[in-house]
Amino acid sequence: MRDQDLVRLLQKDPDSGLQAALRGYGPLIKAVLVRILPRDPRDVEECMADVLVALWRCAGQLERQKTPLRPWLIVTARNCGIDRYHSLRRHAALSLDAELGQTLGELAEFDRAASDAADLAGALVAAMDPPDREIFLRKYYLLETSKEIAAALDMSEGAVNTRLSRGRERLRRQLQQKGVGSHA
Repeated sequence: MRDQDLVRLLQKDPDSGLQAALRGYGPLIKAVLVRILPRDPRDVEECMADVLVALWRCAGQLERQKTPLRPWLIVTARNCGIDRYHSLRRHAALSLDAELGQTLGELAEFDRAASDAADLAGALVAAMDPPDREIFLRKYYLLETSKEIAAALDMSEGAVNTRLSRGRERLRRQLQQKGVGSHA
């Protein structure tokens, strides 16, 4: 089912729309959340429900803006998982490499400063060229290692890291052009 058809279905028949969204995007949402919340499956399930409710609530806006669902759902799931993680401080600290921590920190700070930050970040990621977009999504949203990405995309680890570096720099420039300054 195409994204726009799914968004329309969510508005006309929320039950059928949510079931279709779960069938089409449930594994992706779960994969994002399991990387962030690996300890308790109930936390993952609750966050999945929160992401689907957010999708239902934002369906009209997503349709008007013709927002691609995959990046929007990845960003929304990631933000939900991070928020849940922070509320469950009793767990061990989430191990993030320094660059990812800085990037997530910048995006999280921007997310709280502007209500449409997730849409903007998702749109910027979705606008990247295909190999860079896939690498960026896998690294910063699905939390895969450079080695895992290289194996999945049949590239060298060095090529993945170079594309990540260039992608981060492009994203920073685009965010600055949109009026978002560096928060580092």
